[in-house]
Amino acid sequence: MKYLHLIVLLPLFLIFSCESESSYQDEDSNLNKEGYKLVWHDEFNKGGKPDSSNWSYEHGFVRNKELQWYQENNATIKDGKLVIEGRRERVQNPNYDATSSDWRKKRKYVEYTSSSINTSGKQKFKYGLIEVRAKIDTASGLWPAIWTLGTQRGWPANGEVDIMEFYKVDGQQTILANAAWASEQKREALWDDQKVPFSKFLEEDLQWPQKFHIWKMDWTKDYMKLYLDNELINEIDLSKTLNPDGFNPFHQPHYILLNLALGSNGGNPSSTQFPKEYKIDYVRVYQKK
Repeated sequence: MKYLHLIVLLPLFLIFSCESESSYQDEDSNLNKEGYKLVWHDEFNKGGKPDSSNWSYEHGFVRNKELQWYQENNATIKDGKLVIEGRRERVQNPNYDATSSDWRKKRKYVEYTSSSINTSGKQKFKYGLIEVRAKIDTASGLWPAIWTLGTQRGWPANGEVDIMEFYKVDGQQTILANAAWASEQKREALWDDQKVPFSKFLEEDLQWPQKFHIWKMDWTKDYMKLYLDNELINEIDLSKTLNPDGFNPFHQPHYILLNLALGSNGGNPSSTQFPKEYKIDYVRVYQKK
């Protein structure tokens, strides 16, 4: 999830799969993996809200001049899934300041709401497999993401991994898998990004948007490999991901972020029917035995 304006420490590790009536199935869709141990997971099977021992929330307008106001109300547990709901609703911006030049304060009204949750300060991981089974809505204006951020340093020097992003690139719906780290320019990132036209997946399966899918990150000290339904989307050589001072942000623990942004890179949501749901079945993290 690319930071365009705000520096916030937020990463995420996750993998999406499918519902019984329309789900992607593979040999990795169970809790056991040969040569690995399950070190942490959330199956979203209990309670009405994300487990507060694992997840925290972002609040308000956060980054990228996005349209949504992040709040806790839009994240719920239903039928064994985490559901992040994007809504069109107009409420007063409690931080409104007509004299401010800050985009977060000069908006008099909130026009959209959503949720963003993360494991910062609660769960962190260094190397291993991160899997998330999820279903995304591909309507205009939506920007769902699964991503991670390093626990030390500010962005981009802390390192960012976008296990999954979906938004329009040059007007074309696109699946992205990226990594970012610091450049010589302050607050400017270097990117190893991969953009796959969404049309590729529709050509293979017209029902793709109605199904759950598995996003996976295979992370070692040498590389990160990002997969969608076992198809390699991007491989990042970690010998090349050095900040100007020599620090490698992908040789430190990261934490996980799940969110549904609206607007900005996601495009214009004005013609989209709301509410919209981003569903996550589970998040699982494995490390070698």
